[in-house]
Amino acid sequence: MHYIRIFLLALWNVWFYVLALVSLVLCFPFLLVCLLREQWYRGIYFLGRYFWSPFILFGMGFIPIIRHKATIDYSKQYVFVANHLSMIDIMMLFVTIRKPSMFIGKAELKRLPLFATIYKRAAILVDRDSASSRKSVYFQAKRKLGLGINIVLYPEGLVPAPDVFLAPFKKGAFSLAIDHQIPIVPITLPDCKKRFPFQFSYKYWVGTPGTVRAHVHKPFETVGLTKADLPALMEKVYAFMENTLRSEGYN
Repeated sequence: MHYIRIFLLALWNVWFYVLALVSLVLCFPFLLVCLLREQWYRGIYFLGRYFWSPFILFGMGFIPIIRHKATIDYSKQYVFVANHLSMIDIMMLFVTIRKPSMFIGKAELKRLPLFATIYKRAAILVDRDSASSRKSVYFQAKRKLGLGINIVLYPEGLVPAPDVFLAPFKKGAFSLAIDHQIPIVPITLPDCKKRFPFQFSYKYWVGTPGTVRAHVHKPFETVGLTKADLPALMEKVYAFMENTLRSEGYN
């Protein structure tokens, strides 16, 4: 029975990549057009939110449940931050955030064929081992904010090991928010890890279809804050997300 479960989970894992590839191929011509002008990024976000992400989530048997725990004025700009330990986190954030937002993602993914054509133009890429890359990301993000596009970051800066509840936060998201005096909005994803984690291996074969929740919380205001307030802001948001995830049953 144990080996049958592993086999079925392996097939399900492969099915995720089939869905991702098929949906990308279907969107590809439209994405290429949207990439012709920076101002047309909204078209990319529209496809990601209303087609690519639901195609994969529902195709995998996941039912997203989105709850706004506080009123979010989507006419304003925000820096969104979320916990990260699943391959479906990005899809969940697409269907959760209603206003066009740009992700900051790993530069390593630009090596993937086809996907890289879109990814390296539709996201801000960072090589976390390169100081110059991290600095470049900061200025690129400032430019996108200047164009009215929100920024989405995983403040842990990496995909933690399975036994890490919530890794320490990096300062990038909080520096951007303070510099632009715009709020930080925490989003907690308490179910993605148990439903479809990154760590698929012989000793970590877990996962199952079902509901996946995304909770959008009250913004943390940054008006009047300076760089001197950065550590306190990071600590406050970290404590909030850690306590909230625990109350939501994340493990």
